[in-house]
Amino acid sequence: MKTLKYPSVLISGLLAPTITPTVYAQAPADIVVTSPILERSLRETPAALSVVRQAPIREGQPRLKLNESLTQVPGLYIQNQENFAQGERIAIRGFGARAPFGVRGITIMVDGIPYTLPDGQAQLDAIDLDTAERIEVIRGPASVLYGNAAGGVISVTTADGRSQPDQTSVRMTGGSHDFGKLSVTNSGQDGAWSHSISASALNYEGYRDQAKVEKYLLNTKLRRELGDDRSLTAIINLLQNPRSEDPGALTAEQGREDKSQAGKFTEKFDTGQTVDQQVLGLQYQDLSAGPGELRVNTFYIRRNFEQQLPYPGDSRIDYDRDYFGARADYRQSLELSGLPFRYVAGVEAREQRDDRIRREMSFSGNLQDLTADELQTATALGVFAQGDLNVTDQLLLSVGGRFDRIRMKVDDDFASDGNQSGKRTFREWSGSAGLSYHYLNTHQTYANISTAFETPTFSEFANPSGVGGLNPETEPQKSLNHELGLRGAFDNGIDYDLSLFWVDVRDELIPYELAGPDDRTFYRNAGDTTRKGMEASIGWLLTPSLRLDSALTLASYKFDDYRSGGEGYDGNRLPGLPEETWNNRLQWQGLGGVFAGLEALYVGDMVADDRNDVKVDDYWLLNVRGGTNLYAGQNLLLKGFAGIRNLTDRNHFANVRINASNDRNFEPESGRTWYAGLEFTF
Repeated sequence: MKTLKYPSVLISGLLAPTITPTVYAQAPADIVVTSPILERSLRETPAALSVVRQAPIREGQPRLKLNESLTQVPGLYIQNQENFAQGERIAIRGFGARAPFGVRGITIMVDGIPYTLPDGQAQLDAIDLDTAERIEVIRGPASVLYGNAAGGVISVTTADGRSQPDQTSVRMTGGSHDFGKLSVTNSGQDGAWSHSISASALNYEGYRDQAKVEKYLLNTKLRRELGDDRSLTAIINLLQNPRSEDPGALTAEQGREDKSQAGKFTEKFDTGQTVDQQVLGLQYQDLSAGPGELRVNTFYIRRNFEQQLPYPGDSRIDYDRDYFGARADYRQSLELSGLPFRYVAGVEAREQRDDRIRREMSFSGNLQDLTADELQTATALGVFAQGDLNVTDQLLLSVGGRFDRIRMKVDDDFASDGNQSGKRTFREWSGSAGLSYHYLNTHQTYANISTAFETPTFSEFANPSGVGGLNPETEPQKSLNHELGLRGAFDNGIDYDLSLFWVDVRDELIPYELAGPDDRTFYRNAGDTTRKGMEASIGWLLTPSLRLDSALTLASYKFDDYRSGGEGYDGNRLPGLPEETWNNRLQWQGLGGVFAGLEALYVGDMVADDRNDVKVDDYWLLNVRGGTNLYAGQNLLLKGFAGIRNLTDRNHFANVRINASNDRNFEPESGRTWYAGLEFTF
């Protein structure tokens, strides 16, 4: 393992407080991954999986969005990082690209709590990057582990106070467009107890008109060791987002005229959202439960949400959501026919209840009467098992299976348009099989085949005919993933990860907007698609203080069989996805906490519609950041940091809306921006 340790420095003759060393390089054999549920070293994992450690997440970053941390993960593409009302759109191998807002097709886990709902949607607004310690990304279908909407997995782990010294930190950050963020963290350990508490406040004017944000977040973990390998962890996450405005989308011509302007109706209707959310989790772990290990997780999420969309009509949405569930799994190591065998078997149950209304917004901007009042209920029950058999000291066989039953129901309480109630039930099997062979101590090759399924979400079940309930013509999409990979590390400081993938998707879900005054999005199954390509990442520790990382994705996302409205789109590209991305990062770390980083990010061209008529140009972005210790004393450390994003002031789009009506496909991103801050640790 290559670890860079930077000693405490003497400033004014005083000893700096203990600081957790930054880890910049680590061989796959030394990294333990948990997102595949059955814990194992990365070297033994027969799947494409990336691990982002603490330094890239926190060091000199504004800590606003996930895109800051995940630039060096190949196969992953993030849009919409500047529209807090709509949220980041994440795609992994094309899964998730269809989302007009939020996350679809990708499972989001935070500290073991599923932020992805039973119907397949997720929000990222409550993830606390101030205490995030690691992020694991499974780059490909993983329904055998997580069920619905697992075309990829992002698992975030925050601190619990055990891996760092007792300390309090106050961080103040400001920058372009009246960006201001204050965060306070405290962590410590006292005997059997450990804790981590983080609170932050964000106020941001935004680059575009109608883009203000006000957000407050509290994230707390409290852990109690119960002795005999047992522990209990409580998690509390509170989000208050009284204002996130939505600047909407523009046409290409509007973007050329003034890319900072807001879209049609946005200021008139005061578009945006407010959110009030509480997350409670309780996790029990017994590492000596009989011959194996028992883990039980429970959670409850309450979310109150209001949103005004940028079109006249039924564009005011309000819902109160209750989301709760539990998972239990048992893990054991034993011998099978004389060979080492490990397995995990478990059961998971979750329920989502959305008490939802819609109201009419007139052209003049006056809120009118109800247009919908319904209770949406999604219930998911899954049972799963996965086993790893060590055929030899070098060869591992992994096989898993899962069954999910998902029931989605709408109870209509709006009587004036008749009974629009409806329900759908889906029963899905998922499976995976993989081989991992490590031919040298730190080198591995693997192959796997896996399946995934993805039901339409409640919003994607909307019926374009105007009839309520659940659209009977919309079905889940199914995928089959094939994967070959290599990963490893050399003694000269070079580590690498290479994967080849081929994913066949049936009944692909594709968004479209009906022509007319409103921009409401509907969905249809678009036949079959193929996603294939190569993902490569390499890291090189050039010197003990200088490291270069590079991540390259070359892919092809195509419609195989898709006809709509008498037109055939066979052979066309899937919209909203670049087929080439190349992200590079050069990081230097000196004595006394001095660091500097340069990022060069390339995004290839793409199309914004199924016809492939709307073209979007490729672009390069340059980002720089750096910092240093300004003062170090016996009980105080003061750090300063700063960064510039889009250093060359390149015009590009933060988000490309797929199949948008009235040519409003584009959400421009800001030009050159800066941020700077101070962090006190004591």
